[in-house]
Amino acid sequence: MSTGHMTLRRHFLLSTALALPAAALGATLGASFPRLPAAEAAERLAPALDSYKPVFFSGDEWNFVKAACDRLIPSDPEGPGALDTNVPIFIDQELNGSYGQAADWYMEGPFHPDAPALMGFQLPYAPQEIYRRGIRATGAFCQKTYQKGFEALDDATRDAVLTKLEHGEIHFPDFGEPLLKAADFFSFLLGNTREGYLSDPMYGGNKGMAAWKMINFPGARASFLEWVGQHNVRYPLGPVSIMGERA
Repeated sequence: MSTGHMTLRRHFLLSTALALPAAALGATLGASFPRLPAAEAAERLAPALDSYKPVFFSGDEWNFVKAACDRLIPSDPEGPGALDTNVPIFIDQELNGSYGQAADWYMEGPFHPDAPALMGFQLPYAPQEIYRRGIRATGAFCQKTYQKGFEALDDATRDAVLTKLEHGEIHFPDFGEPLLKAADFFSFLLGNTREGYLSDPMYGGNKGMAAWKMINFPGARASFLEWVGQHNVRYPLGPVSIMGERA
């Protein structure tokens, strides 16, 4: 975890911030922290991970997701990790909405889980169900193999389990899941973790635009056209979020 990120991270918590409309949140930022830069004010309004109450995940599921995200994008000297940037909160919020329910997906059968990838999504499960079933099967594997839950394993063993998921080496039918494959569950978990890490902060992740700052991404800034063709030249301005916070 970088020193710069630690100086920004504070414990002024408003747990309802993610539920506020964009306009209301913008007004709250200015009223609550009138002397702070907008990006730091937004970060202070974002809930701390250790005090956040998940709206979709159960307690055991929440512990799994935090432990998995921590290994998929760990913090290091280069920059913050998934836990530093509230990625699990992003996933929890995302699954609690229309995405998690597959509200705008075509979900009529027949389904052919063994069909080639070119045939598209082939499961009768919305993302909510994919997570529930995937976490349950992975937890059962960990209990049988290590006599511990995933979140209780050391980092090296967690990495080994995630690698087995990625390569489809955990046979989910052995743990009560007949259709979902381990690799498909891992694909959702990894994809959503990446999304949360690099998303606009208004969606719950990328707290303080820390990931954008690390990779020197301008965010929603509209005035960087003259820099597009300048290779190996660092962009000199910080990112801007959709809501106008600057970092």
